[in-house]
Amino acid sequence: MNLCYSTLGCPGWDFAEALSAARDLGYDGIEIRGVGSEIYAPSAKPFLMGNIDATMNKINSMKLEISCFTTGCFLFDETNNERYIQEGKDYIDLAHKTKTPYIRVLADKNPAPEGERNEEIIIKSLNILSNYAEGKNVTVLIETNGIYASSDRILSLIEKVDAKNIGILWDVHHPYRYMGELVSHTYNKLKKHIKYIHVKDSIMLDGKAAYKMAGHGDIPLKEAVSLLKQDDYTGYISLEWVKRWNMELEEPGIVFSGFVDYMKKILR
Repeated sequence: MNLCYSTLGCPGWDFAEALSAARDLGYDGIEIRGVGSEIYAPSAKPFLMGNIDATMNKINSMKLEISCFTTGCFLFDETNNERYIQEGKDYIDLAHKTKTPYIRVLADKNPAPEGERNEEIIIKSLNILSNYAEGKNVTVLIETNGIYASSDRILSLIEKVDAKNIGILWDVHHPYRYMGELVSHTYNKLKKHIKYIHVKDSIMLDGKAAYKMAGHGDIPLKEAVSLLKQDDYTGYISLEWVKRWNMELEEPGIVFSGFVDYMKKILR
């Protein structure tokens, strides 16, 4: 297994700081969800046309890789569908240029389910993006998020998409926290399609999920990792510390270091 963290967790860092921390703390890669104040990676300075070669040379020299580009592509949004299709294509192009295997898109907006979505527009959008990604060595990942944190719902969705380069990003937190699924149930249901893992920990406080550092909440992360180990999972486990959306959360230097220590203990 490889470890990375999402830049969602360090919105106050520039790209050089994010890379240095990943290398110094012993991570294998870095997941891109914004760079500093720029949330849209194709417009971020390191990935502009005149800078991208130098950026990739630096990443390679540090023996790191970009594990995934995490988009804000809301494929359920009928009003802005063309905008989000274009965003997905921009990210696929960027992933192709940087030899990044995955981009993440969303079939629902928020982690907790809030209502139904028009599945026809989601399937249509997924087919458009998967066709665009064909031949570019990029796989489009749907996250277990919102109503699609239900393993039955996301499995039904993905089986309706006529493409090979579509997979599932298993956010371990959401099906357990919001759907009450055992991690073994979610994993065994979806493992054929799982390509990438997000982890975060939390407790329920006043009816809401309160995020905690890994090992300090009640999400069964050890069990999830054990299931992955049993099947010789060789992909990435990514720490998604949502500090960009919750600035009161602990600082990234503390959290990123703590995650590596926690993972080393449970991987022994």
